[in-house]
Amino acid sequence: MSETTAPRPVSFASLVQQFFTEYLVTQRALSPRTIASYRDAMLLFLDFARKRLGKMPTAFNLADIEPDLILAFLGHLEQERHNSVRSRNLRLTALRAFLKFAARRDVSSFYVIERALGVPMKRFERPILGFLSREEMLAVLGQPSDTWTSQRDHLLLAMLYNTGARVSEIIGVKVGDVVMDESPCVHLRGKGRKQRTTPLWKSTIQEIRAWLVRNPSLREDAALLPNRDGHAMTRCNVTQRLNIAVARAAMVHSSLAKRSISPHTIRHYLPFLTMSSNVKDSAGMFGIYYLLRLKAYPSTRHSFRLETVEET
Repeated sequence: MSETTAPRPVSFASLVQQFFTEYLVTQRALSPRTIASYRDAMLLFLDFARKRLGKMPTAFNLADIEPDLILAFLGHLEQERHNSVRSRNLRLTALRAFLKFAARRDVSSFYVIERALGVPMKRFERPILGFLSREEMLAVLGQPSDTWTSQRDHLLLAMLYNTGARVSEIIGVKVGDVVMDESPCVHLRGKGRKQRTTPLWKSTIQEIRAWLVRNPSLREDAALLPNRDGHAMTRCNVTQRLNIAVARAAMVHSSLAKRSISPHTIRHYLPFLTMSSNVKDSAGMFGIYYLLRLKAYPSTRHSFRLETVEET
């Protein structure tokens, strides 16, 4: 009677390759940004484990990924790389996703993987959301000069101000996404591949029209807010341009000099203005109506505020 041999376990290198090329891309169809985040987490972990274990990643086994190694890696992120707890948890999420995938490919490593998956997420305090007053926001917007960069930056900030969109949504806006007819609006593609439509103010539409007249070469599929090379701006570009605008505005409003203003701070300004406005009814009733509409129509949560209050 012939003896049956146990199948050889899948190599660690093969598991990593299958995780990215087959599982994340083909089976899960995750967004490129999510895959890039998982890739960065894996690269950081492999580099740390290489130094810790004294061998190359190609020689790793699943048995090497013990809870102590993962905890040491997470401590390294917080203490040496100065990552926030939120970033630490995101890296752990990527590792957990890989381990769960590996468990389905290598059943002989169930116990090892189960122990590694026991490393918990770390709790943290959520800071109070910051926002800008109307005067501070208008100071950041400022008045554009005649230069191409100044005109683009002003339109960038105006659209962030008008829509309350994420940076990724604004830099992803193409010329064809802007509707300038009777009901002007912009189509945004946001986090989690969600699409939404946000109304635009008359002042924003006028600025977009002037921008397109100045840049007649921008086609329907071109980025509305390009860099000098004609490509879409990056997050770093937006942050740099906002920092310049804030530094200029700080000369008028000294309070801005002591604050950390990010593009997300402008995103917080929109609901703040909505909840604090006194239009037709009291601010409290206005806020209640806003929240009810937000709950009923999450894809157009800014529409009530934009239809009712036109900023000047």
